[in-house]
Amino acid sequence: MATPTQAGASFRLLQSGPHHQSILLATALSLVPKCGLQVRRHGTRTPPRVSFVCSAEQAFRRPSTEPRTPSSACVEAILAGENIGLRNVERDARIRKHLKKPELSPSAYDTAWVAMVPLPDSAPQAPCFPQCVEWILQNQHCSGYWGINEFGLLPNKDILLSTLACIIALKKWNVGSDHIRRGLEFIGKNISTVMDEQIVPPIGFSLIFPGMLNHAIGMGLEFPVKENDISGILHLREMELTRLAGEKSCGKEAYLAYVAQEGLVSLLDCNEVMNFQRKNGSLFNSPAATAAALVHRYDDKALQYLDSIVNIYGSAVPTVYPQNIYYQLSMVDALKKIGISRHFSSEINSILDKAYISWLQRDDEIMLDVETCAMAFRLLRMNGYDVSSDELSHVAEASTFHSSLEGYLNDTKSLLELYKASKVCLSENELILENISNWSGRLLTEKLCCDGTDRMPIFGEVEYTLKFPFYATVEPLDHKTNIEHFDSRVFTQLKTKNVPSHVNEDLLDFAVEDFSFSQSIYQDELGHIESWEKENRLDQLKFLRKGTLINCYLSAAATISTHELSDARITCAKTIALVVVADDFFDVGASKEEQENLIALIEKWDQHHQVEFYSEQVEVVFSAFYTTVNQIGEMASAVQKCDITKHLVETWLHYLRSVATEAEWQRNQYVPTVEEYMTEGATSYAMGPIMLTSLYFVQQSLKEYIIKSPEYNELVRLKGTCGRLLNDTRSFERESSDGKLNIISLLVLHSGGSMSIEAAQEVIQESIATCRKDLLRVVVREDRVVPRPCKEMFWRFCRTSHLFYSQTDGFSSPKEMLHTMNAIFREPLKLQTSGSSFVVQPDK
Repeated sequence: MATPTQAGASFRLLQSGPHHQSILLATALSLVPKCGLQVRRHGTRTPPRVSFVCSAEQAFRRPSTEPRTPSSACVEAILAGENIGLRNVERDARIRKHLKKPELSPSAYDTAWVAMVPLPDSAPQAPCFPQCVEWILQNQHCSGYWGINEFGLLPNKDILLSTLACIIALKKWNVGSDHIRRGLEFIGKNISTVMDEQIVPPIGFSLIFPGMLNHAIGMGLEFPVKENDISGILHLREMELTRLAGEKSCGKEAYLAYVAQEGLVSLLDCNEVMNFQRKNGSLFNSPAATAAALVHRYDDKALQYLDSIVNIYGSAVPTVYPQNIYYQLSMVDALKKIGISRHFSSEINSILDKAYISWLQRDDEIMLDVETCAMAFRLLRMNGYDVSSDELSHVAEASTFHSSLEGYLNDTKSLLELYKASKVCLSENELILENISNWSGRLLTEKLCCDGTDRMPIFGEVEYTLKFPFYATVEPLDHKTNIEHFDSRVFTQLKTKNVPSHVNEDLLDFAVEDFSFSQSIYQDELGHIESWEKENRLDQLKFLRKGTLINCYLSAAATISTHELSDARITCAKTIALVVVADDFFDVGASKEEQENLIALIEKWDQHHQVEFYSEQVEVVFSAFYTTVNQIGEMASAVQKCDITKHLVETWLHYLRSVATEAEWQRNQYVPTVEEYMTEGATSYAMGPIMLTSLYFVQQSLKEYIIKSPEYNELVRLKGTCGRLLNDTRSFERESSDGKLNIISLLVLHSGGSMSIEAAQEVIQESIATCRKDLLRVVVREDRVVPRPCKEMFWRFCRTSHLFYSQTDGFSSPKEMLHTMNAIFREPLKLQTSGSSFVVQPDK
């Protein structure tokens, strides 16, 4: 690529990796008009290339013997590009830092409870953690409250709860009288918030806040609140106690152990509470719950737990500890969902390796938290780690889930993670996953039907997940949806808010930038494909389905979405287009003689001049094949550092002979057996040439032994079989009306009348599910011969096939894919965060 340095300008790319260079390139593109830069497109064989050449008249003033001096506008544009690049480097560094060591926000509420723990055997009593008391004194807001109100929202129940806890802690140690006064005034001014049913409460609020309020009054604290308001709040607790008394839920004890001690009610005795103590000494990894238990009863392990947290975090503690595995896995999941995980592969691999060790050791941090356990299972399995679904046996039934704290709380995030995990099924024998899928899907569906769910952002993700199975969506659509609904202000609401650090804003910024740049690349590449079609006269073929070229590119872009893989994407699109040409040629467009003539020409290849063209359309089709395959072969040979054109031609011949066999069956009205049909059908689905062409540009060293390995052939067979079955289910009615056979009609015919069309369709759906699971099992199992990036390509193609055949035959009905095409290629991002929305235009 030509750079401005070749024209005399000083244009320095930051040495920070290819991604940052691509971002500078995108930035420069947007700044081109400002300094008279001209964008030139090169060639027609290779993907569009961009170079920048400063216009001598506009960008430079120089005597003929002096070096060129950039204009001020050009210099400004270059400096702006460098500044953006530097800012992006700093942003990426922050993300990497957070991946390695998540930053947990301090919790005023939990810190207050830790501050209340007395020093054992002290007389008079003194705080065991005086640094926490000091933190409370130093961190009251000017308005009189404690807690996190990072976004300037109205006072909420979380802030009131944190403020009340801090007041009680200070009163207990008789310090901070002025702080207490201002805190009481804040609560008095905002006491109506407690009874406001429109404000989502923290977990256990109806027990904890009234209980602590009653305790504070008993300590002699006077709240500037009407007596009626106090009575109304205390009545909240009575109503909650009545509800709990009449409840027989299995998870009630876990819930009471989690909140009752802080609510200062004796619904469980101390021994029952300590039954929930974990190996690290905590109750539910909650500093507040553990500290509250210590206030009521000394426990050495609990004290050691709090000691360890204070030693790590100093004077303020988080709302949950430890939770590094959860936060790191959540970050990994977020990076994958918004499409930027490839930029942090080293950090992600390190996190998954550590999580796998914790999984094998059955670490409490994973196994005792339903959401973390389900997410770890899904991420580890999908990334090739050997994890058994048996580890989810404790939530195999809805009843066992409801016995957990998360189940009692009917936690939507835990349910959603379980549902997602259940879909990563590798065989028909994983009954645990099947059970989880059934009951979690039912409960999530019921939640969507409940009133008020529209106020909770997570239900958008629930609806999307239930509507679009993970095997029937493609990465660009997933990424766009997740980016548009990614809210950097989302927090986890436990007893108090756990607000994420500003790294979420960095993630959104990076994802928007990456997707918008990809859209601009897609638009360039689509223009290149359209030119290729005209240059090869494919638009003149009357038998060819009209409007399918864009779907060929859509299929390629949906499968190979990262903008760095431009060569793979364009060659894949051209290969799919040639497959459509051949399919229509043998299906409806050519006579027997023309079909035989085309195969004879392909067999001769470089010696094709020895064979005459039977017709003009044969000449057009062969010329397109010959020119395109040779160009692709030349490019791929440069990548592979060996000549692979001959292998490509052999793969095409194998495919063409298969479609020729099917055409001969049709002409002779031969009814093949199901086995004969599927053998040819898996081949005629064309995964051979499509996959091989693409993989030569994805894997730099795709050796011959890999392509000839049983594992590779199994991947091709499974993907071809799955694709053929999907195609036949959507084309059955059309082909039946044309008098053509497919797998459904063959099953009915060979059954001797014992199988109906509906029964045959059901059998095929089951076969598709089995084939899909078999394919995923081969893809995710430990690397053997086929490199993992290559195996993942097969799975992405499988997802694309499910998308194209989700409603109809997407290749035969281009309009059906119009929405998907526009969403990926044309429509800009519409960010919807915090109740507002704005449009992000892709770079031009």
